[in-house]
Amino acid sequence: MSPSEMPVAEVLDRVSGPRRAEADELLAIHREISGSEPVVWAGRIIGFGEHEYRYESGRGGRVPELAFATGAQRHTLYLTEDFAERWPELLAALGPHRSSKVCLYLTRLSNIDRGVLRQILERTFAATRGAREITGEGEAT
Repeated sequence: MSPSEMPVAEVLDRVSGPRRAEADELLAIHREISGSEPVVWAGRIIGFGEHEYRYESGRGGRVPELAFATGAQRHTLYLTEDFAERWPELLAALGPHRSSKVCLYLTRLSNIDRGVLRQILERTFAATRGAREITGEGEAT
């Protein structure tokens, strides 16, 4: 995955109605927490900042420090690996969501606790900034 020159507005304009307003809110929250301007990654992900990682195997790459994508059905927030196991108390208080190893899926922001979402994003940003080196396939130190 790599950053592109695509305008952020072009990605945001793919959604309309209430989800577009929510995307604008996510953009503002991510920008505030990261202190970075948004950049489009992979043609659809809006990322903030940049983090390089390398596994013991030598494999590595670049990813945004914080990122999200908005689609017609849901918002996808890209978080630190195993966030659900690391912060179960926050997810329990968040409101309706689904999650995977690194993604948090939200259907609507109106149904979630914005303060809890902010805490999750702040912790993700701190964890990503603190990960200087990745020693195993997916283990940050």
